[in-house]
Amino acid sequence: MSSLSRELVFLILQFLDEEKFKETVHKLEQESGFYFNMKYFEDEVINGNWDEVERYLGGFTKVDDNRYSMKIFFEIRKQKYLEALDKHDRSKAVEILVKDLKVFASFNEELFKEITQLLTLENFRENEQLSKYGDTKSARAIMLVELKKLIEANPLFRDKLQFPNLKSSRLRTLINQSLNWQHQLCKNPRPNPDIKTLFVDHSCGQPNGARAPSPANNPLLGSIPKPGGFPQLGAHGPFQPAPTPVAPLAGWMSNPPAVTHPAVSGGAIGFAAMLKHPRTPSAANPSMDYPSGDSDHVSKRPRPVGLSEEVNLPVNMMPVTYPQSHSYPQDDFHKAVARTLSQGSAPMSMDFHPVQQTLLLVGTNVGDIGLWDVGTKERLVVRNFKVWELGKCSMALQAALVKDPTVSVNRIIWSPDGTLFGVAYSRHIVQIYSYHGGDDIRQHLEIDAHVGGVNDIAFAHPNKQLCIITCGDDKTIKVWEATSGTKQFTFEGHEAPVYSVCPHYKENIQFIFSTALDGKIKAWLYDNLGSRVDYDAPGHWCTTMAYSADGSRLFSCGTSKDGESHLVEWNESEGAVKRTYQGFRKRSMGVVQFDTTRNRFLAAGDEFVIKIWDMDNTSLLTTIEADGGLPASPRIRFNKEGTLLAVSTVDNGIKVLANADGVRLLRTLENRSFDASRSASETVTKVVT
Repeated sequence: MSSLSRELVFLILQFLDEEKFKETVHKLEQESGFYFNMKYFEDEVINGNWDEVERYLGGFTKVDDNRYSMKIFFEIRKQKYLEALDKHDRSKAVEILVKDLKVFASFNEELFKEITQLLTLENFRENEQLSKYGDTKSARAIMLVELKKLIEANPLFRDKLQFPNLKSSRLRTLINQSLNWQHQLCKNPRPNPDIKTLFVDHSCGQPNGARAPSPANNPLLGSIPKPGGFPQLGAHGPFQPAPTPVAPLAGWMSNPPAVTHPAVSGGAIGFAAMLKHPRTPSAANPSMDYPSGDSDHVSKRPRPVGLSEEVNLPVNMMPVTYPQSHSYPQDDFHKAVARTLSQGSAPMSMDFHPVQQTLLLVGTNVGDIGLWDVGTKERLVVRNFKVWELGKCSMALQAALVKDPTVSVNRIIWSPDGTLFGVAYSRHIVQIYSYHGGDDIRQHLEIDAHVGGVNDIAFAHPNKQLCIITCGDDKTIKVWEATSGTKQFTFEGHEAPVYSVCPHYKENIQFIFSTALDGKIKAWLYDNLGSRVDYDAPGHWCTTMAYSADGSRLFSCGTSKDGESHLVEWNESEGAVKRTYQGFRKRSMGVVQFDTTRNRFLAAGDEFVIKIWDMDNTSLLTTIEADGGLPASPRIRFNKEGTLLAVSTVDNGIKVLANADGVRLLRTLENRSFDASRSASETVTKVVT
């Protein structure tokens, strides 16, 4: 299915939801497999609608797809089996055992035998492992927590857990725009036409419902096909009048607008367009741009000249309203300092675990790494910098460490499923650890990656294979296989040290953005054909790039050598800055760090505070002081759910801020910890007495 067809499904889902077609919405979610509605899934699990739970899951994964999927289905069927046993419905339990659970016997025969033996017990709680099984409601709630973790870690659900950020009634808006365009083609347009049907094209000059005259010979339009109601998504379109000459997108560099855009080398190919064939304007009508059938976004299509994106001519159709201003409950913002952690040296990089939302990795300016459980305030792991196998390292690294043994962490980051994490150091190497839960981290790979500092590290899945991406002072980007550490690609072309990398994918195309200290942004596919684009980043110095959580919007934040900071959103289709966010001081004291959360907010550390923007508004939304004690340009990091925000402090510590959901999460963990410690204390007391 093409990208536009996929987007149309999301528009239909939004329309069905707004019109309260609840069952149809979830049926389309399941049949398309594009969006997994976690709220609906949670409700069905809590209500014990097991057939619907499995039917809905079946649109996204099958039992034997991978280990995560197998575990998901096993937990659901085990719960259904235990509930039948709890009701003493042995015949139902046997049916579930034979029809639903037997499939797992081939993978773990001993476990299946143990489950079968529960039938012989009067109360399955006599089994030691099930002795703490409570009532049905609490058991379902506990299982649901586990299911959500498995679903979030399952690669088959990647990019299916977030609904696109759409304005309300987007499908209605597109229909209105189509009718506006049809109305413009009328020979004698009425001031207030009455639209009674969408089944045929609109025309004012004839009885409503008759087809509009063909504009094929209209000198303003040039030679174009007859207009239809909705152009086929796989075909060329849309078609629109052009009363005044307009430069096509492909020629935006030859006719630069008044607004300054970053320079482009090698032709005007946008970020997204680099992955496809560049578009060419029609020779018959140079004022029009015909997007190819596989264009990435509906928003790329040109609009009738003189019409803004959301304009509605006086066509009496379906009314659409849009909010004029944004108001946010205070619960949305991370005002409360929920935790204060003492790291001991200055944090340089932080990252929350992608599944376990309260696990925080920290890398510091002396090369230390720490792993914190924010929920319990416990530092689970601390490791000082040490080269694991110095003899295997290059002579350049060995000589550099002898001359100056000080090493800093430049970046620390979890892999997408949280089973690995990588550390990029200021001297040559990256170290990869495997994580096995609790305080169990193990050495996995040590790579002598670059000559000089390794400035950034990231994980990606090109060709469905987990890889490590690094960049460094030697002006290169390198790709390494994550299991063996084998180097797969070296990308050369930057003329300055490479500062950051941002891997991403659209549809099935994997690519990497890189930024260098001369302000150049380049983009690479996983091949040996060189960079695809060459742009100038605002500030022309230290710049990082990041996508919103749903992968639909691209942002960058950078600081110039003069201390001027720039936070911008990019128009991928044109390779131009779409909006520039306001609110930075004229001279930032250090390189500004930023992060995104919940497809809604941007945050940056500047002027001893955390600054927050709405993604759709360039004005500064609010600032957070975190009770003071922040450095001039603090390091910041949100957890995946956007409920917690970690920020570095001047006293070599970390403050963890929480919104209302984050406060509730931490209180829940505190209560569990208290209950566990109280239970242990009671056990010890009994033994002593």
